[in-house]
Amino acid sequence: MKKSYLTVLISTLLLTTACRNTQTDQTEASDTDTTMKGAPPAPDWAKNATIYEVNTRQFSRDGNFKAVEAQLPRLKEMGVDIVWLMPIYPISQKNRKGTLGSPYAITDYKTLNPDYGTLADFKSLVNRAHALGLRIILDWVPNHTGWDHIWIKQHPDWYTKINGKMTVPIDPKSGKPTDWADVADLNYDNPDMRRGMIDAMQYWVKECGIDGYRCDVAGFVPNDFWAEVRPQLDKIKTVFMLSEWEDEPAQFKNCFNMNYGWSMHNMMKAIAKGSHTADKIDSLREANQKRFPAWYYQMLFTQNHDENTHNGTLIESFGPAADAFIVLSSTLEGMPLVYNGMESNLNKRLAFFEKDTIVWGNYAKSDFFKALLTLKHRNRALWNGMAGGKAVKIPTDHDDKVYAFSRQRDADRIIVLLNLSDKPQTARLTGDGYTGTYTDVFSHQPVEMKPEMIVTLKPWEYRVMTN
Repeated sequence: MKKSYLTVLISTLLLTTACRNTQTDQTEASDTDTTMKGAPPAPDWAKNATIYEVNTRQFSRDGNFKAVEAQLPRLKEMGVDIVWLMPIYPISQKNRKGTLGSPYAITDYKTLNPDYGTLADFKSLVNRAHALGLRIILDWVPNHTGWDHIWIKQHPDWYTKINGKMTVPIDPKSGKPTDWADVADLNYDNPDMRRGMIDAMQYWVKECGIDGYRCDVAGFVPNDFWAEVRPQLDKIKTVFMLSEWEDEPAQFKNCFNMNYGWSMHNMMKAIAKGSHTADKIDSLREANQKRFPAWYYQMLFTQNHDENTHNGTLIESFGPAADAFIVLSSTLEGMPLVYNGMESNLNKRLAFFEKDTIVWGNYAKSDFFKALLTLKHRNRALWNGMAGGKAVKIPTDHDDKVYAFSRQRDADRIIVLLNLSDKPQTARLTGDGYTGTYTDVFSHQPVEMKPEMIVTLKPWEYRVMTN
């Protein structure tokens, strides 16, 4: 159980956290299952879906739901399926960071930030999305609230306390307080708080017909809560659940359909900066396949709001390798994420606590993303989880620089060749299973793949071929 240290000192908390982690580990004993037995429900539309993140505040000059709704047809045309909205709730004023505060410091789970519009405006956005065949998932922050959340006064016993005082969130790994000074930690030992959280999560599914949640710092919340909330949501409709976490394989059994591919993101950045070689991708993939149940898949990304704001823009993180790694994250097993603005070459770190509108320009990268996202819809080899095909390495005589693989599902196949280095590479493809006639996804030209063929690739060049 989480946070049973309500009246004890930090030192006692360390022991409690260690105990909780041991209990969690015991739930992971059968994570090597090779069937779908034990997998959470999944909506059928998720099998070949792609995802797009929207920061409503920065998405337009108006910064509201109506402006997002106006762009939905463009996102649909680009190949987006799921629109993930960063938190849309009122923002806490107490201990606020910056001018406008963090959208992750919430004052009421069941109301809307008035800057974004009315409930009618939000329902209109959801209805328009559904009419276009898009899905809406909301960012949910279950571990903590703002310091002036309505529960602070109504239910002070719903919060973690140390020496009788509410506290900032506690990192479950270290047992130490975080530096998240604008939020207060919720106590999951309190069954009434759990019921209140479940009720709030059900509200948006019932009232507005949303399609699921991206759950913030999901590993800070105990697994038994996720097992508790999932069936309560699915009673209303089968939802799609995304965990902002990677260190908890059991989440794929008790609630979540997808988690964050943080390790792959960090691997890609390291290769782009020259500190890792391309062949290290294989060892990471193999480790994940042993670690997670057979039906797992991850959200793969080169940017998201945290990365963009705190660690760097796409160019800062990947330099001239950016497009190559977008291609990789769109064709390996997993669901590709497009962060808002990427289709217009977003070249700045969007401020987190201030108004900082995206400069859209002419959507210069829209066709690039459209080619990749629509390929995922059409080619079953690229579908998510067990609906798709496993990436099979095509060996080369330059595996430290050239990453090549195929994926196949039934009669559908793709071939991906990437030069993941800053030097030209000439490599010989070996092995089998890749020969045949294909179409290059970007040039639309026919390509004949032959055994033992030689390929020459410019620095960071990529080729994607489909049959």
